[in-house]
Amino acid sequence: MSYDLVIRSRRAVLPYGERPAAVAVRDGRIAAVGDRDAPLRAAAEVDLGDLALLPGLVDTHVHINEPGRTEWEGFATATRAAARGGVTTLIDMPLNSLPPVVDVPALETKRAAASGAVHVDVGFWGGAVPGNVPSLRPLTSAGVFGFKCFTADSGVPEFPPLSPEQMHEAFREIAALDGLVIVHAEDPSQLAPPSSGEYADFLASRPASAERSAVELVIRLVEQTGVRAHILHLSAADCLEPLAKARSRGLPISAETCPHYLTLSAGDVPSPDATSYKCCPPIRDAANRDALWTGLADGVISCVVTDHSPCTPELKRGDFATAWGGIASLQLGLPAVWTAARERGHSLNDVVRWMAEGPSALAGLTSRKGRIAVGGDADLVAFAPDEPFTVVPADLEHRHPVTPYADRTLTGAVQATWLRGESVNGTPRGVLLSPAPDRSST
Repeated sequence: MSYDLVIRSRRAVLPYGERPAAVAVRDGRIAAVGDRDAPLRAAAEVDLGDLALLPGLVDTHVHINEPGRTEWEGFATATRAAARGGVTTLIDMPLNSLPPVVDVPALETKRAAASGAVHVDVGFWGGAVPGNVPSLRPLTSAGVFGFKCFTADSGVPEFPPLSPEQMHEAFREIAALDGLVIVHAEDPSQLAPPSSGEYADFLASRPASAERSAVELVIRLVEQTGVRAHILHLSAADCLEPLAKARSRGLPISAETCPHYLTLSAGDVPSPDATSYKCCPPIRDAANRDALWTGLADGVISCVVTDHSPCTPELKRGDFATAWGGIASLQLGLPAVWTAARERGHSLNDVVRWMAEGPSALAGLTSRKGRIAVGGDADLVAFAPDEPFTVVPADLEHRHPVTPYADRTLTGAVQATWLRGESVNGTPRGVLLSPAPDRSST
């Protein structure tokens, strides 16, 4: 039996642990996983030696912004950055593009913009906003992966937040659809404009208690409606206790965090104009960061995703009272997390669980994505886990090279990325995904 491609590695990260292995690919799928020296015949063969072979990462929290705000980011640039960072599948947020994906025509506009431009596979979240409950069922039928809502101001006027009453109504409908709701959880009654442009005042304006209050609201609504819910970009470790208790009672609620909350701290922010560090919710202190790592190790947090949220450099100018909040890190998420994880005694298997398997399960793509397993898409990454490099913004593929990681030394470099067994080499080969495992369109 012959294959299209065989990749051999002494460090293949498989669902049951890291070991030497050979991965055989046929027709874009993983057809066999055997011993590293297994006699597998193929049209092409790659021996990675001591480079690690990882499954392609899955990032379920990405703002691409095209169409409408393509000057912030676009499908071509974002997906090139994703591939360079070992991300082979991403799910695009329903904002900050124009129109936002709150009905089927907007989804079709988004798909038209992405068609033929993506270097990795891309799916789409829908939005839940005031007044669009009648659109949730058609959007589900049209292939969104779930629905995002905000409890507080989203930052753009065309995507307003839901009140608790509106959340209850939307959650009931999404539960009836057996759908998933993903929530930006901050209590608006506890947020205020920062009193100055200093980082300390910005941080004080978005306290941890605002996150906890909103998370507790979501938990109550999950109890009342039965909806599956997921807390986005958890920054406040104070939320871990109520989430753990809810999960111990069997409530269908999960949470994610992001590389910047795990690798940076408030003490790293050098000056009021270092607005590359600004995001909402904010980066908190080092003790909070350590507690988030505990939440990951305990399984209360199941995913690490980037919340890649770029904008133009002009919108990042100013101070922490005026600049746009968002961090662009699609290309750097894996090395940033691995650098910190290895220092804390975690393994590549842990990182793959958080950045590939967990997000894939959230999106309902486990049968195809996020694991090196027979039958799955041959989305694979060659990773040099011991190779240090210094972050040079000019080397980043996303549209505007603004990053809080500039000049930092990280450990772990992506050497190659394969999408369904084909090297990602500059030709867009990604497809647009829908939740059902075998549904996709070019």
